[in-house]
Amino acid sequence: MMKTIVTFGVFDLLHLGHLRLFVNIKKMCGIENKLIVAVQDSAYILKYKPDAKIVYSNEERLEMIRSLKPVDSTIIYTDVDVTIKTVDFDIWAKGPDQIHSGFQRAIAWCKENNKKVIEIPRTAGISSTLLKSHIIPSRSKERSIVMPDFIPEQTNTAADLKAPSQGAGY
Repeated sequence: MMKTIVTFGVFDLLHLGHLRLFVNIKKMCGIENKLIVAVQDSAYILKYKPDAKIVYSNEERLEMIRSLKPVDSTIIYTDVDVTIKTVDFDIWAKGPDQIHSGFQRAIAWCKENNKKVIEIPRTAGISSTLLKSHIIPSRSKERSIVMPDFIPEQTNTAADLKAPSQGAGY
């Protein structure tokens, strides 16, 4: 019987750790099962963390995540403990760092409603925070990123547009 798994996160600055999270969820729960990725709403993040540096819009994050092979569907969420009650799922795959009070309430709700909760380990040495620290200059440093005023339009040739070989995957 097919099961539905849900996972929650911001997923800004999509990286290898995110992809491995989704792949590992499918490996642990079965590739035949459905994976829903819940992406936290940008406005909601900024409401509680006004200094947060969100790189991608909700729509951009949804599009990138939706394009990944292990992901079956995406949704936007605000409060994990509210949204989890509205999603039809069997298993919640959460990260070890998802421990704030909203997550604790969501875990309690899952227990009360016979929903399985599993913890998926993080990919060591990879995080959006770490990536941002390498990309976004620190205020204490005298460096800046210079962006050109004009970025030429890319031109594709017929060779650039040929279909990938079989088995290339994503």
